[in-house]
Parts: sequence; C-alpha cells; structure tokens
Amino acid sequence: MSERGGAEEAAASELTPRPIDPGVDIGHVHLKVADLERALEFYCGVLGFELTARYGAEAAFISAGGYHHHIGLNTWQSKGGSPPPPGSTGLFHAAIRYPTRRSLADALRRLAEARVPLEGASDHGVSEALYLSDPDGNGLELYWDRPREAWPQPGPGDRVGMFTRPLDLESLLGELRDEG
Repeated sequence: MSERGGAEEAAASELTPRPIDPGVDIGHVHLKVADLERALEFYCGVLGFELTARYGAEAAFISAGGYHHHIGLNTWQSKGGSPPPPGSTGLFHAAIRYPTRRSLADALRRLAEARVPLEGASDHGVSEALYLSDPDGNGLELYWDRPREAWPQPGPGDRVGMFTRPLDLESLLGELRDEG
C-alpha cells in the first residue's frame, strides 16, 4: 500500500468514528430560481406539488401531503439569473422519492404530457429513477425505492448492492394501465 493510500484510509476512518443516528434524514431543499412563476408552474403545475406558503414574488414553499415544505423556491440571489455553467460546483441534483412504482409512473406520464425531456432513466437495483432538469437547470432525480427485501445482494466490501442499468420506461408506464 502506498503512503498516500494509507493516509486516505486513515482520514476516511477519522471522518466517521461512529455512525450518524439512523433517524436523520434530509428534510427539504431550497432552490435558487430565476423566475418564481415559471418554477411554480413546473413544480406545482407539472409535478403536482402543492403551494403551502408564498412570500410575495420572491419565494414560495411547496410540499406533498401537507408537510410545511419539501422544496423552497426563491429568487433572493438569482432573479433573472442563468443556470450555473457546466464544470462549475453546486448542486448535482435534488432527489424526490415517490412512495410507489405507480406514483413514479404517474410522474413520468406528467412529464411526457408537459413535454419535459428526460436526461436519463436508470434501474439501480435498490431503486428506479428518472433524471431531468427543472426550468432553471437544477438537476432532479425522481425515484422510488424497492422494498429492502428486493434489493440486490451486496458485493464483497459493500453494504448495499447497487448498479446502474437502463430503466424500462414502457414497463414503468404499465403500472398505469389498470386505471379506469
């Protein structure tokens, strides 16, 4: 083992001396947007989130199921701005978890009806995911988690068995065929 490899391993073990409380989760995300109305049309009009609070023309808070907010949208530092250029730092994507495969299929249908292009669609073994950008260029992952008992077995040294394969979009939309 190289001297550098040993130092990296030691640093990694120092970063996580004991695991974080398993009840910790990500509560909400705030996104800088250039145009609040355009962002609301996408998040509420296309994806179906509900507006829970609004602060004039500068900020809005939206949620699913009556929570105070899952997503904050604001123009405080970004009104009329442009997306960050490729190759810059910042948010790669925000992930929005759907409770069932059928609800993810409904999201796919909504995107198709609104002619919002996908940038990718992947089966990760533990989840199925759709990748796209919002009107401000913020990356989004819309996904559902498979039940833990259906997750692939991990490889040696891994805690979770994950992979990336193309997602069968027709199979996903098949979840909606039983609708009357």
